[in-house]
Parts: sequence; structure tokens; C-alpha cells
Amino acid sequence: MGKNVAQKLIASHLTVGDMSVGEEIALKIDQTLTQDATGTLVMLEFEAMNIPRVRTELSAQYVDHNLLQMDFKNPDDHLFLRSACKKFGVWYSRPGNGVSHPVHMEHFGIPGKTLLGSDSHTCSAGSLGMLSMGAGGLEVAMAMAGEPFFVRMPEIMGVRLTGNLPDWVSAKDMILEMLRRHGVSGGVGKIIEYYGPGLDSLSAMDRHVIANMGAELGATTSVFPSDDAVRNFLLQNGRENVFQKIIADEDAEYDMYEEINLSGLEPLIALPGSPGNVVPVSEVAGKEIYQSYIGSSANPGFRDFAVTALIVDGKQAHDRVSLDINPSSRQILENLTATGFLQKLIHSGARIHQAGCNGCIGMGQAPATGRISLRTVPRNFPGRSGTKDDQVYLCSPETAAASALTGVITDPRTLEMDYPCFVEPEEIIINNEMLIAPSEDGASVEIEKGPNIKPLPVLLPMPVRIEGPVLLKVGDDISTDGIMPAGTKVLPFRSNIPEISKFTFSQIDGTYYERAMKYQEGGSFIVAGENYGQGSSREHAALGPRYIGVRAIIAKSFARIHWQNLCNFGILPLSFVNQKDWERIDQNDVLAIDDAGNAIQRGSRILLINKTRDEHYETEHAMSTRQIEMVRSGSLINLVK
Repeated sequence: MGKNVAQKLIASHLTVGDMSVGEEIALKIDQTLTQDATGTLVMLEFEAMNIPRVRTELSAQYVDHNLLQMDFKNPDDHLFLRSACKKFGVWYSRPGNGVSHPVHMEHFGIPGKTLLGSDSHTCSAGSLGMLSMGAGGLEVAMAMAGEPFFVRMPEIMGVRLTGNLPDWVSAKDMILEMLRRHGVSGGVGKIIEYYGPGLDSLSAMDRHVIANMGAELGATTSVFPSDDAVRNFLLQNGRENVFQKIIADEDAEYDMYEEINLSGLEPLIALPGSPGNVVPVSEVAGKEIYQSYIGSSANPGFRDFAVTALIVDGKQAHDRVSLDINPSSRQILENLTATGFLQKLIHSGARIHQAGCNGCIGMGQAPATGRISLRTVPRNFPGRSGTKDDQVYLCSPETAAASALTGVITDPRTLEMDYPCFVEPEEIIINNEMLIAPSEDGASVEIEKGPNIKPLPVLLPMPVRIEGPVLLKVGDDISTDGIMPAGTKVLPFRSNIPEISKFTFSQIDGTYYERAMKYQEGGSFIVAGENYGQGSSREHAALGPRYIGVRAIIAKSFARIHWQNLCNFGILPLSFVNQKDWERIDQNDVLAIDDAGNAIQRGSRILLINKTRDEHYETEHAMSTRQIEMVRSGSLINLVK
């Protein structure tokens, strides 16, 4: 039997295990990606390993999240990252050069390679025929040290695409259709591979849109073949020499199947609170909006901005609407300028922001109180925009641009104009001047550390008995934004764990930190519902709770990256065997696990005692022998040491 693309990529990098679904495997990592919101910890972790230089084929550090310089913290960290890159042999993308994912795709992505990134949207590079995955920062630091990446062999979902996208419908609508069908946990434990004749009409950047938001499905990653669309993209960026054709064998099979007829799609939109809450735009048309925001890693392509410019050309955005243009890379911004598209956007009343993540991560561009913001970003978790009671809808650039003109949510098909005819230019301006190559010798480089950069906290091994109160009980789909918020107030403390831990669960329960600190030494529990820890890969969402005493989390199920981060930092992740037991535990109940360290070694079933109710419940863990040792040791760092 032939292999599909995902199987070919895994087989060519497999170092440990076999490709049986559910088995732990180890993969050789060719490239790593870090960004500044997570990369500061990665660099501190790598420094602690006392390894002089990275051992990957290429590692790149981007400054794209924390661009607002409200005080010394962010600029100090930029200098820290610059100096660490010089010392350790890492490419450095300067502030303002753009979002990591499209910039990496432009300049470094290579079909057939593996890429591990400390950002959940690293999966975007699957658009180039790469096996690219998001992970916790500590795992990325290990990969930079030459260690393999461990993951459970996923199922592979084959999604056959047919037809062609109609006018006013684009790649964002296609991935929103996947979210409408499968929800935010439908991809957990899966690689999603796209194939079929419909691929012929999707450019490499269209595929980037789809691969990027595979993270919102909970997928391990998404994979596309490396075909003529990829060759054309690499040729346009002056890198055709790295192209290799990688397609599924004719007799390839998949563990499960899905099919989407692109010709039958319509403009879609995700309602506030979840990327999975998808309906046709026509169902909510007419609602008054405050903001239309175009850009981010989820719609980073030149065409996304150019089509927007053509829609608003010669017109003005509604006087109530803030039309925010968030260029995804400096190279794209330069080409928008050279081709006149930027002038069209400026004339329409658009507000032009620097190339970076910006409002997507709550760094500026926050919407007005209670007002609707249409965004082409990947996520709309509550409060992520920077406004506590935000009303963020996710949509395509076409829908966002049409609505900016009318002032209300608008199905773009109802505009009295023809769909803009845009053709990708064969030649573009290539700008790699803000990518700083690794130095030849970093031995003499001194790492610059500002006063906000603190050493990693000491994490003690697992105690013999875990006992403590349930300080928080939450429901389904709690995101890492809910556990550890992003934004201008919180993210500047990303290299200062004692300070950033003060914001743990602050959006859910403002009293949590104060209550938790009373049990910092004794330990405490969290009880959660389905898909706990969805969203960002930020390991602060595990390290913050760990620092203030959380020793175990009992959930109905976990999101992949966060589950691994919990193991990495010595928090025991357990799942209910009988999910109805979730209902039997109340906040403040005192729970206990006897002989915890030995219990997790003896088997997967763990007895959880509720001392308050004099009850006990069966739970289970899915940890490998390697992960058990991490948790027993108190962290992966302790185990490595």
C-alpha cells in the first residue's frame, strides 16, 4: 500500500517507535521557530542546558508579538533575544519584520522538512509540504539542542477537495467550513491532509490560511502536498532551488475521510467566543459593527490585502468603523506600497499598523466596549482582543472589507460590484534585510538581560501524597488565553514567572491567585471539562499554575500541546474514566491521591479520593514512561539535569 504525504514526512524523520496510531514516536527536527512571547523562556531554557550552539539545520527567532513599547520590558527583551541569537547561532527577525509564520514561509520553509515551533500556529508551514507542529517552549529548546520531538502517532484524516471557490468566497471560508463540521476538538489526535482536484485552485498562501487554522480544530498539524502551487510560491520568493515534489501515492489511504466541494461553499463567519461557532454570514447580516480588522497569521497573504484594497478602492469606510490593516510581513507591506494597493487602503480611511501580530494577541487595536469587531484572525476567545466583553467575529477579508463599507455585517455577494480580479504577480520585491544571520562564533557574545528577566523557578519533585483543595472548577473548551491571558498588561512579564503567575485564571476568577498562594507549598487541584487548554502553545499556562501550587488537573479531556506542557512542568494530567464524576466534585472539595509517584508507574488507572464527600473516582493518565519520569521529577528540566 502506498503512503500519503503525512506518512512520507513522518517516515523520513522517525527515530523512535513505529507508525501505529496512538504509539509514542520520536521525530528528528530540522528547523525550529520561536517568537518573543514564548521565545524568551525558550532561550533561558536553552541557556540552562549549557550547549554552545543550536544543533538544528536552522533555527529562527521572531519578534512579532510584543511590539508595543509601553516601558522598558519589551525593548529589553528584544535586546536579550538578539544577543541570545548571536550567541547560540539562531536567525533573528527584527521587530517590525512581520509575523513569524508568513515570514518563515517566505524565507526559510522547505518542502519535506520538519519544523517545531513554540507557537501553536507553526502548523501553517504545512502549506509548503512540511511536517510543522506547535509545541511547548521547553520541547523546542530540546529540539534546538538536537533532541528528537516526542508525539503520539496521530490518525490521518484525508480531506478531499473538489470544485473551485466561487466569487466572494476564499480560503478562510473553507477552513471555517471545517470548523462548522468538526468543532474546536474535531482534529485532536489527528493530522489533517488535504488532497484532490480542488487543490489546483488554491495557492500556497490560500493553503497557509487553511493550515494555520487547523490549530483551531485541535489538530496535531495540517499537511498539503508539495506541488506546482508550492513551486510557484518558492519561485516568486527566489527559492525555487529548495523545491521537491511530495505528493500522496495513488493507492494511499487515510484513517478517516472527509470531502468538501469548494464550489458549494458560501461566506461563513464564526460568532463570538469560539472559532467553532460558525454560521453563514447571511444569518447575521445587518448587525452594526465597530471594527473590521484584516491581517494576522490566519490571513497573511498579499492577495488578502490586495483584494481588500480593490473592494474599498475609491470608497470610504463607514464613519463608525475602524478599518484596521495589519500587514503580516514587511515584504508584503513593501509590495503593497510598490503596487499602489496600500494607497487605495489609506485613501479609504484604513488605519495602517506595523507588521506583526498586534491586535490578534491583544497588543493594540482593541475594539470598543460591547461592539462587534470583524477580524480575519484565527481566534476569538473571550477577552483575547484586549477588551473584556469583546464581540469578535472571525471572517474572510472579503466579508470584513464589505462590512467596513456598509457599517454592518454584510454578505459580500450583496455588494453592487463585480468580484475583484486579482492575479498574483510573478515577480515581487524580496526583502530579507531585517533577517539577521547567525554569527560564526558566539563564544564571546554576552547575553543582555534586563531587570525583568528572572531565572526559571525551582520545581520540586512530586510529593508522595498529593492533597489539596479544588481551587477552580471550569467547563469545556477552556483556552490557554483563559488560563494565562495575553495582551499589553500580561505578556511583558513572559520572562518573569513570579510576576506573570499573578494573572493565572484572572479572566475567569479574579480571586484565584490570592487563594492559590495560600496552598503554594501544600498543593492544589483544578477540575475541568472537555478540551482543556485549547489554543496557544504558551507554556506559561502550565508554568504559572505550577509556580503557585497546582499539582494535578482532572479533566474530561485535554488539548494536545497543553497536556504535554503540563507533563513538562510536573503537573499530573488525569482524565475521568466516568465523565459524570465531573458533576460530583465541587469547587473547594479536598482531593487526594495516595502514593502518587508509584501509582502512576504501576498503571494508567489512578484512584482519586474526595475527602470532603467521602467518595472516590477512577481517573486515568495517558503518559508514556518518559512523561511519567518528568512528572515524578517535577519537570523535564529536572529530568534533563
